[in-house]
This record gives sequence, structure tokens and C-alpha cells, in this order.
Amino acid sequence: MSEDIYAKADMSKKVRYNRTVQEDKGEWEERTVVIYESTDVIRDDHTDNWSHGGGPDTERHPPAVQRKTFRAAALCLAVLCFLMMTGIILLSVYFTLLQTRYDQLINNYSWLQSSYQTLSVNHSQLQDEVKKLKNRIKVVVKSCPHGWTRFGHSWYFKSEEKKTWYDSRDDCQQRGADLVVINNDEEQEFVTELSKDGEFWIGLWYEWTQREWKWVDGSPLTEKFWAAGQPLHDSEWNPGTCCDQQGKWTQGYYNDNRKWICEKIII
Repeated sequence: MSEDIYAKADMSKKVRYNRTVQEDKGEWEERTVVIYESTDVIRDDHTDNWSHGGGPDTERHPPAVQRKTFRAAALCLAVLCFLMMTGIILLSVYFTLLQTRYDQLINNYSWLQSSYQTLSVNHSQLQDEVKKLKNRIKVVVKSCPHGWTRFGHSWYFKSEEKKTWYDSRDDCQQRGADLVVINNDEEQEFVTELSKDGEFWIGLWYEWTQREWKWVDGSPLTEKFWAAGQPLHDSEWNPGTCCDQQGKWTQGYYNDNRKWICEKIII
């Protein structure tokens, strides 16, 4: 009996059952209803429901097309995130470089501005000095003392009396000058013309401790206008004179009495 109860029902057969229905007048009527459904029909219904996504397995396991679409979307999102992060990093580096360059330009501008201000101050000072020198030259030219001759940036005094070399130099120093120093060809021609009536003491002497010719201002002898055979071997006792008939330098003994030429630099 129990086996019959748990036996699998045969759903492929038709089933007939009787149903008693009460009508309005209280009479009962028995009707017979035939059910034609079969398990095949039931299976078809379930198949239709599953094909429309109604089955429980469908909810847990999406179709392969949906899974591929989801993966592609996730991959695209990851790529977009990577590109955004890369762009942010590159922009950050770029702005850092721009800021560094901007700071450098600011520093350079500050340095240039400071240099310009310094140059402006120096320029103003130089202009003032040039103005003072011009005024001084004007005053000096106007106040050229009697008996002096101006050439270039110096005054020259030609004596009319004769003295030794040391006494001649002492006279020039008392006048605020010194014996003439000849630095170039033009000055040599001027002194030659100034001393055309004799040989005058000039500021050239032999420094015996250093064994070399020097000018009285301490500068070395660079331009030389010696006459033939000059200077002599015992030069330490023979200062220079100017000039002979050919306009060349000669020598005279220290204690000889000669005329002299003084030079005072005016600027």
C-alpha cells in the first residue's frame, strides 16, 4: 500500500473524476470532468518560462553574451581610469616644471632690475664726473699761468736760466710740476720744437740700483729717441737731455748747468 502511494504518477494519461455540484434548488448534480493535460504540456510550459528568463538557474548564471559584455565594460573602465591617472600625473609634472621656470624668470627679472638700478646709479655718477672734468678743463685752460705752454693734457715751462739736473728738478717741483716725461712721438716732436735753441734737461735718469733708465714719475723707458752712440756706459752720472740738432736725446753730467723743461699734468 505504501509503495502505491509513493509510486511516480503517470502524467501522460488522461484523468477522469466526478464532481457533485449543488444547483439552485438544492439538488445535487454529478458531473464528470476530463483533464487532458500531460507531462509533455507541462514540460513545454516550463521550457517556455525558462526561455524567458523565469527559471531560478537563469538568475544565478547570466548567459555568455551578457558575461562578455560585462567584462568588456569593466576593461574599458579600467583603461579609462589608467589614462586619467596618467594624464593627472603628466599635468602635475608639467605644472611643476612651469612653476620652476616661472620662479627662475622671477629671480632673473629681480637680478636684472637690480643690475639696471646699479648701472643707472653708476651712469649718473659718471655723468657727474665727466661734467666736473669738463668744467675743470675749462677753468684750467682759462687759467694757464704766464710762461707756460699747453699741449695735450699738460702744461710745459721752458726755463731761461741754467741749473744742474737736481736743481732744475727742484725748481719744477716748486712750481707744482716735474721735469718733462716724454711718452709718445707727438710729445717728442713738441719738446724738440720747444728746445730748438739748445739741449735742455728732461726727466730721464739712470736708476743705478736697478740698472735701468727711468722717468722721474717712476715709469719705465718704453719710447726711445736716443742719438747715435747714446746712452754711454757710465750712464748713472749722465741724465738725459733734449735735443740735439737731429731732435734726438743726448746726455749731460749731473752737475752741468743747462736749461730745463717742466711738465704739469692738468687732468
